[in-house]
Amino acid sequence: MTLAIVIVNYNVKYFLKQSLASVYSSERRLTDGSELGLDVWVVDNDSVDGSVEMVRRDFPQVHVVANHENVGFARANNQALARIAAEGKAELMLLLNPDTVVERDTLTRCVDFASQHPDCGALTVKMVDGKGNYLRESKRGFPSPQASFYKICGLASLFPRSRRFAAYYMGHLDENETNEIEILCGAFFMLRRAVYDQIGGLDESYFMYGEDIDYSWRIRLSGWKNYYLPATHIIHYKGESTRKGSMNYVYTFYNAMSIFVKRYFSGKGARLFSALLHFAIWCRASLAWLTRVARQVAVPLLDFAAAYGGFLLLKQLWESLKGVGHSYYPTEYATLVIPLYILILMLCSWLHGGYDRPVKVGRIARGIGTGMLLLLAFYSLLDESQRYSRMLLLLGSLWTLASTLLIRLVLSLCKVKGYALRTRSKGNTIIVGQPEETSRIALLYTEFGMKGDLLVETSDCTPQHLQDLIRIERAEAVVFCGRDIDLRAIIDLMAHLRTTGVDYKIAPSEGDYIIGSDSVVSREELFLADLDTISTDTCRRNKRTFDIGTALLLLLLSPLLFWFQRRKRHYFGHCIGVLAGHLTWVGYTGHRGVFSPADALRTSTPELQERLLLRYMRHYHTSTDWTILLRNWNNI
Repeated sequence: MTLAIVIVNYNVKYFLKQSLASVYSSERRLTDGSELGLDVWVVDNDSVDGSVEMVRRDFPQVHVVANHENVGFARANNQALARIAAEGKAELMLLLNPDTVVERDTLTRCVDFASQHPDCGALTVKMVDGKGNYLRESKRGFPSPQASFYKICGLASLFPRSRRFAAYYMGHLDENETNEIEILCGAFFMLRRAVYDQIGGLDESYFMYGEDIDYSWRIRLSGWKNYYLPATHIIHYKGESTRKGSMNYVYTFYNAMSIFVKRYFSGKGARLFSALLHFAIWCRASLAWLTRVARQVAVPLLDFAAAYGGFLLLKQLWESLKGVGHSYYPTEYATLVIPLYILILMLCSWLHGGYDRPVKVGRIARGIGTGMLLLLAFYSLLDESQRYSRMLLLLGSLWTLASTLLIRLVLSLCKVKGYALRTRSKGNTIIVGQPEETSRIALLYTEFGMKGDLLVETSDCTPQHLQDLIRIERAEAVVFCGRDIDLRAIIDLMAHLRTTGVDYKIAPSEGDYIIGSDSVVSREELFLADLDTISTDTCRRNKRTFDIGTALLLLLLSPLLFWFQRRKRHYFGHCIGVLAGHLTWVGYTGHRGVFSPADALRTSTPELQERLLLRYMRHYHTSTDWTILLRNWNNI
């Protein structure tokens, strides 16, 4: 018996490496005594993280299809499935996500089940996420208009066991019992080659999401059955390609459902349901956008309101001290001047990183202090009739600083993420495994420079011992040594320790990397994180501010500078492109620029250009952009 496995990859090199390692460490002996053969294919959708090179180096037995563009999930799978079917060696095919890890007996159990159930056209297994939580999409029902409506409006989550309201996830079926189901998840989708020969490949109308629903239903319409097999598990880390909170996810997912409805429903009901789906798409997308905007503006609005109230109170107190019975200052002072003061103070705070998270008191103080000095300097240049009160300006600025810090203190006490004024000391990391392997992982942590982690090694992996150790050591993370602990045992332990709130990570038996539920720790990742200083919020903001300011200045000076340009036809296009955000004056990896860091020198070799680029990204400062722009002012 031969099983062909197809994995479609897009920029998740370390997850893919762990997934392939788990596949090749699987058991091969079937219940009838025969050996299970594996024919593994990786289809890469134009990754830029070195995935293809890694597979060819570490897994030479894997067939690699390297696309030069992202062709989507369905089309990429079909590329491999067609070639597998043409060879005719594999009786079974498995579509597997790269962010999954299979148990040692997962493949053999599934193959045995398919052999014992000739009516089985396709099957899937029980899936848990990187924290040990059961994933409801392991078993799903037909997305009828009614079932989809209950899912969209949240009734499926409110009544997870209801046959009616939770029909989308077949919530009435026990997650630990083998059952016939209607829809399989594309993360682990095993099918017979006979099914593929009968109905063909996945529908390429779906770019991502929905193709597994469509394929599952086509299998049932062809007379085959789909099964859910919880006797074995896989870990599905999820969300590495698309974040569920994003508008892109909302649109892609519900648009896929809309395609499904048009294909399998007809009449008035289909048109009505399609309209409802499109309405749901825009509602969910709008809600996602509004939520993101609300999170971004809530704190600045609080800052403005608190500062404005303080300015008005100081104004009234100042008027009372002067013994004035009526309003001493004109109306525009309260309606225009004070808001302008506050906006300038907040803008300076923002430019200094006062709104970055985590909160840094020094940044806020420097920003508002700079704003206060600017206001006082401009104040001295104003006409006498426009000088309202230097003292009020000074006191109001100090009040703005105090109220801003007070708001941060309240948010910190309320434990709002990113606003902690006090950096909590890092908890310990518990490494679970045999002494030889735990020592290797502890050495990796040291080499990675993760000095904040106090490492506790243990070979006792019983749930009660680990629970006590987490409490005593105040642990924040548990690392399981993949060489010493079976994946099923790891999943069971994660389920037992779910209430402790710790993060779980797995250290594969080979390799110098550690994978968590939503992160990867490796030498390469830490090097790139240290290198890519330019991607920090502060640097991106400063670079964008510089781009906008200089683009406006160059447009303003264009009547003079334009005639000296060597590339006159590009001058206005580059200025407008930078202003619109399509370009940046000095480009770097992944960002198109008018110039490059190498343009700081008149001549440079390719090796020197690479070194200048790395140095630019690691030690970015706007002064570098300014130097490069001045040096090339007549070549814009």
